[in-house]
Amino acid sequence: MSDQNIPVDDKKRRSIRSFVLRTGRMTPGQQKAYDNHWPSKGLLLADGMIDYAQVFDRQAPVVLEIGFGMGASLVEMAKAAPEQDFIGVEVHVPGVGKLLHGMEEHNVDNIRVYCDDAVEVLKQCIADNSLDRIQIYFPDPWHKKKHHKRRLIQTPFVQALRSKLKEGGILHLATDWEHYAEHMMEVMAAAEGFSNQADEYCFSDRPAYRPVTKFEKRGERLGHGVWDLLFEKTA
Repeated sequence: MSDQNIPVDDKKRRSIRSFVLRTGRMTPGQQKAYDNHWPSKGLLLADGMIDYAQVFDRQAPVVLEIGFGMGASLVEMAKAAPEQDFIGVEVHVPGVGKLLHGMEEHNVDNIRVYCDDAVEVLKQCIADNSLDRIQIYFPDPWHKKKHHKRRLIQTPFVQALRSKLKEGGILHLATDWEHYAEHMMEVMAAAEGFSNQADEYCFSDRPAYRPVTKFEKRGERLGHGVWDLLFEKTA
């Protein structure tokens, strides 16, 4: 539905989105993987609250990744940690197709995926106090000042994330934009119920479980740093 067809009152009620749907078609390989594996690996918003044990057919620590892009690092991470289960959320269908293709190629079975808005997935599908880690790597920095309101990492969203983490669970953020890193740190340092795993107002070293992504390599080529924030839920 285009904005022209949305009633004015509904436009006012809609929250500001942190993403823009990019156009693009899946490659034949991505489409084939999507067709073959979405029925068994895909999760639907309409199905409501999920039971991890039922979805993965076991009890295991659960990690949620929001905005996995084309999915290469998520596949690598899940392959390296077969004792954990991963849920990926991505709005771009080609990225979902690429993830499913990567899962098939590397024989990875411990990922399930939503192709939907993470805000709605959190609200409708993820139980409170149920996740061991939430990771958000290289979200859109919306670097123009007039677009800062679109940044995903804002106080209300961080508190929504906290409600889904178990006590002791980790929120792991990473960015290659220094100003966004500073913004993230300001938000997290003031966030109720979180403790920085590094010293106060300090960034963390990249943990071994986070692969070096193409965005990180791109940032290094452009002379950018990369900043990781790891905050533990304390209450």
